[in-house]
Amino acid sequence: MAESVALDPVDLHILRLLQNDARTTYRELAAEVGVAPSTCLDRVTRLRRSGVILGHRLALDPARLGRGLQALLSVQVRPHRRELIGPFVERIRALPESRALFHLTGPDDYLVHVAVTDTADLQRLVVDEFTSRREVARVETRLIFQQWDCGPLLPPMPVGAQDH
Repeated sequence: MAESVALDPVDLHILRLLQNDARTTYRELAAEVGVAPSTCLDRVTRLRRSGVILGHRLALDPARLGRGLQALLSVQVRPHRRELIGPFVERIRALPESRALFHLTGPDDYLVHVAVTDTADLQRLVVDEFTSRREVARVETRLIFQQWDCGPLLPPMPVGAQDH
């Protein structure tokens, strides 16, 4: 597990702003957090080098790309052995319908977020790409009606700090 990085209030403010809009300029960030643009650039560079900032992503609307139906697929792999897991993960990550893949504990081994054109496309995906694989014992499908992004990810508050 990676070590956490010490972050001061300015770092946290920068991270909050960038998570809300990664296109914010250093000049805008600096003005918002009350530091010089060069200081802001140095801080963001340090946050990147330390691995706190992993990259920038472009958010796309799947429906506007012709993938208006999203689902979560709970997948059970049997036997759950390393020599089967690697190729399974590679194949699922390579599918254009796959949005995210999670390795889990519990009765299901994987949770796959997919975006497809319609229910017929979802059925094709499940049958042709999941249940046709020898190692896939079970797939359970849940349609996503609506999705919300949540607030920025920040480190946990120190114990007792919430009370102040």
